[in-house]
Amino acid sequence: MNMPTWLSPGLYGAACGAIAITVVGFSWGGWVTGSKAALLSQTASQEAVVSALTPLCLDLARRDPDFVAKLVELKKASSYSRYEFVIKAGWGALPGTADPSRAVATACATKLVL
Repeated sequence: MNMPTWLSPGLYGAACGAIAITVVGFSWGGWVTGSKAALLSQTASQEAVVSALTPLCLDLARRDPDFVAKLVELKKASSYSRYEFVIKAGWGALPGTADPSRAVATACATKLVL
């Protein structure tokens, strides 16, 4: 098939423009792939759950009859093991859940120590 000579530069320009738009869009335009969008939404939902459940954990801790003594022990514990202390104290297991959340326990421990 013979193409007209005027069509060739237009097709090259369109191809180069498509490549340039794709590079610019993914680099600076904020475009993401489907898997990246799924990862971002999963991370955002986990952060929302932690921020919603942390006040419940704090309330459970403050209602504990031995709160003051346990808080002193919590402050003495190393920073990387405080979430374990919150879970063992029973503050990390929220009502209606079988397993405590490590992320919620970590956030709760951080807020309690402050």
